[in-house]
Amino acid sequence: MLQKRIADNSSPDADDLTNMYQNTGYLFSSINPVEVKTVNDTIDFEIRITEGPIAYFNKISMVGNDKTNDHVVYRILRTKPGQKYSKDDLVRSVREIGQLGFFDPEAIDPKFKNVDPQSGTVDIEYNVVEKGASQIELQGGYGGGGFIGTLGLSFNNFSARNIFNKEAYRPLPMGDGQTMSLRLQGSTYFQTYSLTFSEPWFGGKKPVSFSTSLSHSRQFLFDFRTRDVNRSQSFNITSLSVGIAKQLNVPDDFFVLSQSISFQYYDLNNYNTGLFTFGNGASRNFAYTIGLSRNSKGLNPIYPTYGSEFSVSGRFTPPYSLFNGIDYEGLKDSDEYKLRYTSTSGINTTVNANGETVDEGDFIAQTSTNSGVYQQVSASEADLDRAKYDQKRFNWLEYYKVKFKADWYTRIYDKLVLRSLGEFGFLGAYNQARGLVPFERFYLGGDGLANFALDGREVIQLRGYPNNSLSSVDGGTIYNKFSLELRYPITLKQSATIYGLTFLEAGAAFDDFKAYNPFSVQRSAGFGLRVFMPAFGLLGIDFAHGFDPIPGQTTKSGWQTHFIIGQQF
Repeated sequence: MLQKRIADNSSPDADDLTNMYQNTGYLFSSINPVEVKTVNDTIDFEIRITEGPIAYFNKISMVGNDKTNDHVVYRILRTKPGQKYSKDDLVRSVREIGQLGFFDPEAIDPKFKNVDPQSGTVDIEYNVVEKGASQIELQGGYGGGGFIGTLGLSFNNFSARNIFNKEAYRPLPMGDGQTMSLRLQGSTYFQTYSLTFSEPWFGGKKPVSFSTSLSHSRQFLFDFRTRDVNRSQSFNITSLSVGIAKQLNVPDDFFVLSQSISFQYYDLNNYNTGLFTFGNGASRNFAYTIGLSRNSKGLNPIYPTYGSEFSVSGRFTPPYSLFNGIDYEGLKDSDEYKLRYTSTSGINTTVNANGETVDEGDFIAQTSTNSGVYQQVSASEADLDRAKYDQKRFNWLEYYKVKFKADWYTRIYDKLVLRSLGEFGFLGAYNQARGLVPFERFYLGGDGLANFALDGREVIQLRGYPNNSLSSVDGGTIYNKFSLELRYPITLKQSATIYGLTFLEAGAAFDDFKAYNPFSVQRSAGFGLRVFMPAFGLLGIDFAHGFDPIPGQTTKSGWQTHFIIGQQF
């Protein structure tokens, strides 16, 4: 116990006497416990400390960064020439190098060179081993009634300034720490294209990250029985986002404040599939997102063994109903939004009590609830034209969205790590008369793979249940999820990181806040395997047992198999 308080070798940043001195510059200090007295069962110790001179960093160098440019690494180091020696700064520098993702985190070795107690200086040489930073995703499979192909390219150490430098293409300009990703996905009835770019040090002076993305997707009406594609009926989405994130110094420099603006344009052309209440028209989603996060996970970003990540974010659209002058409750009584008969609508009609038949343009209403048969009525008695009314309500989406996430990593023994995770999300409306938007909903359950999401939905993983099965058909507006995951590595080599895991999970999604109960959850347990290869990203498989029934059913979910591709670690 005494030795652990003097020098705890189990953790490089332990709260012990040796680190306390070394974090204040006393590199050459020595601390020795000396037994000075023994009486019966009591032993007195005297802690003898020799401080020595204060040490300063002299020369800082890098060895092994054959692809990554020096400035990409030097700018994130906490050890600067002329700065007072601090072991904490040294440990933090090793973590920051590992978090870049360009080097093998298990091979980062800071070597002490030219240690000179007389002059009080020390050189630090960081030895690193480059690993593949780029990834390729090439998939092909049969699903949803047709063949789906995917091509994804992610260059995680890109150099935009060398795009026009022919000599820098090996095979692409690399080394400046930027990220550029291109993803193409398509089948006979849909195509998706996306391009993203990020610069972690925008302007090159401070750790301010800039990111932007552009995507476009198009889906045609597809008959799953006949496999016919109707290209006259389509649903198009165009998205653009620009964001900036700044590293903070208060409360500490693990905090990051991020902000972004985004715009999505949804265009429906005779796309009457039940996905939305209207099949013709457009919706626009202009939103501002702000988030505060703290990430101290380390050392290996693929297999963290300590630290935590906390984040809270809010996504807000302008409150259009405050200034557009529209009475959304009153729209229901307006003749403009009452249901009228058209000969092309395919509606079944009958004569009313007065013997009047239904003609083109007449106001109509169902003869009884859910009868599916309509009759002529007056404007005040006519049913609401839901498609037209919702097109008006949702031409500009109005909502706010709040999310919270807490993620801990605790070393249990050696490299056995416990991951504890909690998540919460809520989608709300400014104007209750306008109502909640049918976009941006939460879909809980399954492997968490989003595939080609058309409506801004967030797919939340909860293993042991079929995909999206724990949310209503329209998606939830509030959810919570809790997870405990025990991990142990099989190998942490540069060529491949492989680890096994067991887990307990619980979560639920609800349609509104009134129905929310954080203790009413669906539970599961299971085990799995993860494989990370630099060229292909993360791959995995989980076998999970759901202990509770899917909502609306009476038998428990039972065993489910989930394949994991490219998700978070």
